[in-house]
Amino acid sequence: MQQPLDDQYWNNRYLESSTGWDLGMVSPPLGIYIDQLTDKRQRILIPGCGNAYEAQYLADKGFSSITLVDFAPSLVKKLQAAFNRDETNTVRLICEDFFNLKGTFDLILEQTFFCALEPGLRNDYVLKMHELLADGGRLAGVLFNREFEGGPPFGGSKVEYVALFEPWFDILKMEVCQHSIQPRMGTELFFELKKKSVLK
Repeated sequence: MQQPLDDQYWNNRYLESSTGWDLGMVSPPLGIYIDQLTDKRQRILIPGCGNAYEAQYLADKGFSSITLVDFAPSLVKKLQAAFNRDETNTVRLICEDFFNLKGTFDLILEQTFFCALEPGLRNDYVLKMHELLADGGRLAGVLFNREFEGGPPFGGSKVEYVALFEPWFDILKMEVCQHSIQPRMGTELFFELKKKSVLK
């Protein structure tokens, strides 16, 4: 029986430094996307933030409202020690299950969070993203365009993702990444989605 992918599982992965997904830097496709953003005051969320390279990149670029959520306590404690040196309080850390998170955000960045979730949670992921985004808010980032044996990570395809997101989001972009790191070249999709208003 597979071990539940709960907070204890992920906390142990960080404690054991068993983090093969970690690039040690901002994901290149996300870095390029961030470079194109002009509103430095927009409220940005990074769920399942990991070592938060994207958050540091955003802070260095002058973004002033960045929220990170992860439910691995050892990781969050380490990040709090790092980001608490920032007296501007631009980065807020929350140790919590993403699906219990409250708040409203203008932009949510996806980087190896979706693929870490049990596939049975994907509909819940979509609904929660829709709930957390402000009207017209955007969800953007990287998804795997391949399958894996077992998991995590769990893969998928563009056809699956379009069917999953389209009821709740306008799909602005979903295409093969041109700036993936070499080992992932051709196996990632960059996507940008805009929240749809739900008709009453």
